Amino acid sequence: MVLLTSDLMLNPHGKRVRLSFSKKKDAIAELGKRVSLIAEKRYLDVKKDYKTTLEELLKKYSENHKHQASFENLKEYCIENFKKHLGEKTKLSNIRYVDIEMYRNHLMQKLTRHKRLRADASINRELATLRHMFSKAVEWDMMERNPFEKGKSLILKLNNQRTRYLTEDEIPKLLGECKTTKHLHHIVVCALNTGMRRGEILNLKWNQVRNGFIYLEKTKTKTRREIPVNDGFAQVLKEIRKEQGLTSEYVFTYARRTIGMVDRAFKGALRRAGIENFTFHDLRHTFASHLIMRGASLKEVQELLGHKTVTMTLRYAHLAEENKRKAVGLLNGLTSYVSSDMSQNVTNAVSALHSAKPSI
Repeated sequence: MVLLTSDLMLNPHGKRVRLSFSKKKDAIAELGKRVSLIAEKRYLDVKKDYKTTLEELLKKYSENHKHQASFENLKEYCIENFKKHLGEKTKLSNIRYVDIEMYRNHLMQKLTRHKRLRADASINRELATLRHMFSKAVEWDMMERNPFEKGKSLILKLNNQRTRYLTEDEIPKLLGECKTTKHLHHIVVCALNTGMRRGEILNLKWNQVRNGFIYLEKTKTKTRREIPVNDGFAQVLKEIRKEQGLTSEYVFTYARRTIGMVDRAFKGALRRAGIENFTFHDLRHTFASHLIMRGASLKEVQELLGHKTVTMTLRYAHLAEENKRKAVGLLNGLTSYVSSDMSQNVTNAVSALHSAKPSI
């Protein structure tokens, strides 16, 4: 029996206690455990007094992540929302899981400037930004634990199976209305012929277009991809180059000024064309859908869209059913002649038996 008595052996009330162990190594292990807890300031539930405010975190986060492509268009907006709802002077240590859940519910009820409820994907992007901020705060020793980790996931489940695309009748209607704003027409033609995301299009540079391909280095999935330039878009690129000369490194110079300008012009074109329930991102779906319907494989579409796995691309699989039916239809008649020949042979044999005279 080994007795362990030390200044480290205190109960929560500060009184020294004695512990007994059957083996010396167990006593030494217990002592080492308590020394470690004290070093981490977790012994007797003593926690570090974190005094960092949300304002300090937001400032440091902005300094370290302002280079991100999503910072200007998303995170700056989120930061302003966090300030208003959670309070700049609030200590990070005082922000609880329930506060985050209430904020999520607030976003679900908050109307957009168009008086509509926010999309679940929009809410998730804001929550993901907040969660990332708190994770960095833990790494930077500004708070003890991320409040998101103290309960169930607050991320809303999404239905990512939306495949709204333009029909062959709708495409010329939309392009016709886009011609009133020349740069918008060029952008939409690019989207329909390449399947590129809006950000990829608006940030496209001339040095990325060479040898009949568009080379994308910075993509949403962080993977490089190459997109062939077809004849339709090649002609548009020639028109743009002729208009611009060598005045800009960007292909779409007007669009670079503001994304809002492109959105407003696109919505106006949709309204005039009478096309409903359609977004700019659906041009990407249109690109993929018509490729599948014209015979492209799911693997080819996956690579052109830049999907990491074929799972996302499978949403277009049903569009290939008609192609499969046509493909199998090519075999019509392949075996019918066999049945016909066999039937004729049987008929001839029966006739021969009836006409034959019995021998005496």
